[in-house]
Formats: sequence, structure tokens, C-alpha cells
Amino acid sequence: MNQTDKFQAVRRCDDFFAAQRQRYFAVSFDDVRLFTAYSEILPTQTSLKSKFSRNVGLNIPIISSPMDTVTEYKMAIAIAMDGGLGIIHRGLDPVTQAAHVAKVKHRLNAFLPDPICIKQNDKVTDILRMREIKDYGFSSFPVMDNDGRIIGIVTSNDFDFCHDQENSLISDIMSSRLISALPGTNVTDAYSLMRKHHKKILPIFDDDRDLKGIYTWTDVKRIMTNNAEGYNLDKNGSLFVGAAIGVSPEDRERAELLAQKGVDVLVIDTAHGNSLGVIEMLKYLKKTYPNIDVVAGNISEGEAAKRLADAGADGLRIGQGPGSICTTRITAGIGHPQVSAIYECEKAIRGSGVPICADGGIRYSGDVAVAMGAGADSVMLGNLLAGTTESPGDVFFKNGKAVKVYRGMGSLEAMKEHKTSRQRYGQIEGGTDKLVPEGVSGEVLFKGEVHNVLHQLLGGLRAGLGYLGVKEVSFFKEIADFHLVSNSGMQESHPHDLFSMNEAPNYRSPR
Repeated sequence: MNQTDKFQAVRRCDDFFAAQRQRYFAVSFDDVRLFTAYSEILPTQTSLKSKFSRNVGLNIPIISSPMDTVTEYKMAIAIAMDGGLGIIHRGLDPVTQAAHVAKVKHRLNAFLPDPICIKQNDKVTDILRMREIKDYGFSSFPVMDNDGRIIGIVTSNDFDFCHDQENSLISDIMSSRLISALPGTNVTDAYSLMRKHHKKILPIFDDDRDLKGIYTWTDVKRIMTNNAEGYNLDKNGSLFVGAAIGVSPEDRERAELLAQKGVDVLVIDTAHGNSLGVIEMLKYLKKTYPNIDVVAGNISEGEAAKRLADAGADGLRIGQGPGSICTTRITAGIGHPQVSAIYECEKAIRGSGVPICADGGIRYSGDVAVAMGAGADSVMLGNLLAGTTESPGDVFFKNGKAVKVYRGMGSLEAMKEHKTSRQRYGQIEGGTDKLVPEGVSGEVLFKGEVHNVLHQLLGGLRAGLGYLGVKEVSFFKEIADFHLVSNSGMQESHPHDLFSMNEAPNYRSPR
């Protein structure tokens, strides 16, 4: 089949899922395996480009979950630099969450439309202290006069060669001879100007010295020389980043702060996405911020997917209860096994252009392939990314092993700490001694840098594409079909009949 063929209304796996539905049976990851097929490609020849939402693309289909033990700015930066997307959790207060978004957007910027500016009368030592406190990854700043007009630039060299930082003002060390460009200058022209004049900062301002933004040399060079080819970048050369919000009146203020910091996608983060509050917030966000994508969830039924897509969602988050730290299905008695949930939601909105993100239940790289074969455009990971260097929290030792805390946002500990966690599960009345948790808290082994985890996951996904002969992951769902496997079939799938086993970096025995 030609992989450039237009969208197919009927997919190979339709009959499989129809048969399961006919006998009122839903499947999850351990219930199925993908068919293999004739292939003319190698795994290294595959493309993993996909989408999280209508306008937020991905170089790899991996999203980090908005959990307080998974995604803050360090994780979001690392994931985006590997080609995916991080969603900053909303356990942070709105100002802090917005600051985390800003740190991601400022980490890699070909063009900064809203750079951090300083005043000519600021003390050098105060600016250096601010840079340290706010953990800025840069040392260059436009300098403004008291009327808000740009009059100079300071760089790391200016700070380094300042011999009296305590008593010097910014005006004493800044360069007032500016090489600049007019609004509308593109990254190619900026690269040429900066090379010609040996400038690491190129301010963009009009004839009235009204600053419109700056180009930064490190990031312009990286883009122009293709060193950032795998990074997930917006049109200005900044890293993509998302942030979670709820549906309370306070979340409208949160959304405004996030929008001001340049967030690319807002994720309505609730346990029950098929609800009036989510739809009202979705419509409000799309009307108020038409240029920011909105992903809604969580849901697990086709009817819910269609309702949210019709209400204007730019993407959907699928999964109610499959996570390793989630007890919703046991506590509330609800839930749709994840692979069937992905399929039913994708089928309900097939042809709409609204991407599907599968959230929860993934333990191995093969599960990523199964999720995308069932209809997902991306997968959201919590457990697999928790315990990495970039995840929030400290490493400590337990029973002789290095671990980090990992907890559900519906755990008792998270609910007690975060009002937003209580809101997520509809428990906004009463005190913290009356909570009904829908998750647990525990520890996961320390895994090291997240890049290494992603390398293994993506290698497995590429292998899955190779076994099906599919060159582009975006075409995977068109080709995939499934076997239903028995318990003995799944047992056969894992290593067995060994006296002892040295576990591989991408495999741990199921507990």
C-alpha cells in the first residue's frame, strides 16, 4: 500500500475491535500483540514525526505527564530537546507555573519576542543575583531607559570584565553602539548580520527604539547549522512547551499568566473530561486565546471524544485509570481498558484532524507501538519518566537502591499538598481529613538521564515500525492489526525458563 494514500475510512484493525465489542470485551496492552508484515525498510529508516494537537507538532511522539513528580521545567526542556513535549503540572501556583513555562521558552530561542530587559540604572550585582535566583540559562540582556526605549546591550563578556560589580551600574558596562535590524527580519537575515558584525545579540526595534524582540547567536547558529534538527521548536526557534490547567474560575487567571509567557498548548487536566465544566473551559479558552491549542481530557469513551472534538478541542487525552499509581478504576468502579479506549476514541473522531494522546498504562516500548497502532498519535508517560535526573525530587536510598518518589496526583499525599489535585478529582468540599484518594504514592528506581530512557523507548517503537514495514509513524494506525493473546501467550512473550537473568536497559521483569 502506498504510504502517501489519503485517509482510509476503514482500517485493518476495525474487524478485530468490532469482534471484541460484540462480545462486550475490552483489551489492554497485555491482551494484544501486533501482526507482523512484509517489510522493505530498516528501523533506522523510519520517521517518528507526529502531532500532539492540531498545531503542535512532534519529532518524537512522547509527552511527559503533568505530574508533580514528573514534569517541571527541567523535564520539559529535556523532552523538547529530544523532540517531544513536556506539560508543566498545575500543582505549582499560577505564577510559578508560568515562570517554568518561561524558562523552557527562554532556553533555546532563535527569536525572543519578549526578552528579559533590564534598566540602565540597575546595579550589576543585582542583575547577577537575579540571574542566579531565577536560574536563567543566559547572560545577555537588552538595556532600557526610563521611557522603555532600548539604549544598549549587556552580554556575559561585559559582566566578566566588570571589576567592581558592587558599585557599577548597568550603564557603566553596557554597549550603546547597537547593531540592530527592523521588525520582520527573518532568522536567515539575522544569521548573516550577526556573522558579519560578530554580534551574539541582535535587537529588533523600530525607528522609535521600541523593542520588538531579539535574536540570540547560539540558537540562531544551531538552527542554521542543523544542530537543532531533532529539537521540537516553534516558528521562532523556541522549544515547544505545554501546561496543565483546571476548570475553576481561578484557572482563567492561570491561563492568562501562561499565555503571557508564550505557552504553546494548554491541557485541561481533569479526571473526568466528559463533563460540563471541561466543555465550558474549553470554549472559553478557544474564544479567549484562539492562537493557543487546547487539549482536553481525560476520557475513555468514543462519545466523549466526539463531544470534546465538536466543542473545539485541538487534541484529546485518553485514559481513565490505567496509570501505575492510579486507583480510580478500583475506587470508583469505572474505566475502559486502555487499548480499546484509544481505538474507540480515535474511531469516533476519525477524519476530524484532532490528534489522540494515549495517557497511562505503558510499561515497555512495545506498548507504545500498540497504543499508536490502536489509533494514538502520541503517548503520555509518567512512570517511565519518573525517577530520571530531570524529574522533580531528590534521589535517596531505600533497601540499598537509589530511588525517587513517584506519586499519582490523586494520591492522598498529592491531594493534601495541592488544592488543584483535589479539584482534579472533584473533591473541593470539606477539609483534607475527608479525602477519598484515587491514587497512591511510592518510589521508582533512579534511571539516570531521561535521554537514555527515550533512546530505548524510541528504538523499540522504530523496531515495531520495521516489523510492519511502515516508514512513518503517522501511517502506523492505518496498517496495524492485532492478535488477541492468552495469558500463556503473554507469558511466552516474556523471558522464561532461566535460572537467573541480567535485565536489559529496556526491560524489567513484570512484578
